[in-house]
Amino acid sequence: MIPKSRSEIMRAVRRENTGPELAVRKAAHRLGLRFRLYRKDLPGTPDLIFPKHRTCLFVHGCFWHRHPGCVKASTPKSRRDYWLPKFERNVERDRDNEEALRRLGWRVVTIWECETRDPEGLEDRLRGTFGLPPAPR
Repeated sequence: MIPKSRSEIMRAVRRENTGPELAVRKAAHRLGLRFRLYRKDLPGTPDLIFPKHRTCLFVHGCFWHRHPGCVKASTPKSRRDYWLPKFERNVERDRDNEEALRRLGWRVVTIWECETRDPEGLEDRLRGTFGLPPAPR
């Protein structure tokens, strides 16, 4: 890939209000769960915060946060000396933020980008996380 076009692609990657985040928000709201967004006073600025349940939820991109075993967590073939340390820092930062949140008494849940592509599965995952009854099917 030409560096200039890769740069344009990377610049277009959003940090907030991503498609996977919006899918999780929509599913949570449909289940009657109420949440806050991006509390900057919490470690890692969780994507969704459910104060009533004392739960922080991160919606991680499989590529950036290295979802184990996921095909979307591929590593670029060029500039591996740049990408590998970057990915390692992301994973380490995620782990540190999760530990800090747990020390503060929060429950931490991670939903991966690939999990958001299945609306029923996502809803089931949220139901299980928050102890809601299973969906009638």
